[in-house]
Amino acid sequence: MKLQDLEVIVTAPPAPGWGGRYWILVKLTTDTGLVGWGECYASSVGPEAMRAVIEDVFARHMAGENPENIEMMFRRAYSSGFTQRPDLTVMGAFSGLEIACWDILGKARERPVYALLGGVMNARVRAYTYLYPLPHHDVAAFWSSPEMAAESALDAVARGYTAVKFDPAGPYTRRGGHMPAMMDITQSVAFCKAIREAVGDRADLLFGTHGQFTTAGAIRLGQALEPYSPLWFEEPIPPDNVAEMAKVAGAVRIPVATGERLTTKAEFATVLRSGAATILQPALGRAGGIWEMKKVAAMAEVYNAQMAPHLYAGPVEWAANIHLAVSIPNLLMAESIETPFHDNLIKGSIRVEDGYINAPTAPGLGIEVDEDMARAHPYTGTGLHLEMQEAPCDYVNGNRFEGGAPAPKE
Repeated sequence: MKLQDLEVIVTAPPAPGWGGRYWILVKLTTDTGLVGWGECYASSVGPEAMRAVIEDVFARHMAGENPENIEMMFRRAYSSGFTQRPDLTVMGAFSGLEIACWDILGKARERPVYALLGGVMNARVRAYTYLYPLPHHDVAAFWSSPEMAAESALDAVARGYTAVKFDPAGPYTRRGGHMPAMMDITQSVAFCKAIREAVGDRADLLFGTHGQFTTAGAIRLGQALEPYSPLWFEEPIPPDNVAEMAKVAGAVRIPVATGERLTTKAEFATVLRSGAATILQPALGRAGGIWEMKKVAAMAEVYNAQMAPHLYAGPVEWAANIHLAVSIPNLLMAESIETPFHDNLIKGSIRVEDGYINAPTAPGLGIEVDEDMARAHPYTGTGLHLEMQEAPCDYVNGNRFEGGAPAPKE
């Protein structure tokens, strides 16, 4: 069995658009006719440039290879061009292709992917969700309303979720870390207070930031949130300065989580060695794929660190996350996004049920991709999957920030 054909499909989720502006799906076919699906979570360049990178990585390192030889193909991609260092774009391409290889291998053996990774450790995976506007909410006002966030949290808890994430702390800008405005600290405290009062001890609070603060600013904010006992303080400073993130971890009594912008064990190892975080959040469509993150999970065990696979992408990456999560002992939880488009694109083959995801039982990733639906929603925009804002933090008028990929309007 050899890898023979590649097709790249860029699909754009319709409004509300949770999960980014587009998803890059890859379809691999072997010379025996088996098909595997993967997803590349790579956003440093546009989707058409990324299509060319994916095609090059496949042709150069994977075409004609047995899909079993994942380690060899990884080493080829990691070493390409005399590099042997983390590269988000190349690894983003390889990660999606690697996920598709595992889908093929599971189908060839008529076994779920996790069965090839050591089997079932967690028959049910604890899921968490971002807080999104409810149908009756004003979407524009939602992102700065503690009261609406508390309503959304109650709705999530009613659906079985035991952890909810929110991100009220102001903008992430191209200028790098900034000192939070006092009004942003006040608003963040108000969100934590309202949500904690609404859900009590029925759910963990996951405080999301996206590297937007300086070390001192992150410490100021984190210490202000401590009375509400969030389970994590996510990526409090930019991910390129691990030593400074370790200072935040040492000064704030909230566990630090990071990982959605990291790739390969080389970057995650630095986080673990420095004590910068005790919760790792790999995005499997970017971080090196399933096998590389299985290694990272084993490394994390040695440091008493836990894994919480990240998702701001489509359901194919989500499926890969779930198979990793099922197979590892140090799982904390896995992010999930529930929209009709996410569900329909994989024909409802994996779902959150009462706040948990059951281990899939079908071969491979356990999903059926609706290829016609993916093709019927091509991406025609010019923006990247996620983007930072140009304007700096507003210390006068406050900051209402919907995220790096504002929802498309109907």
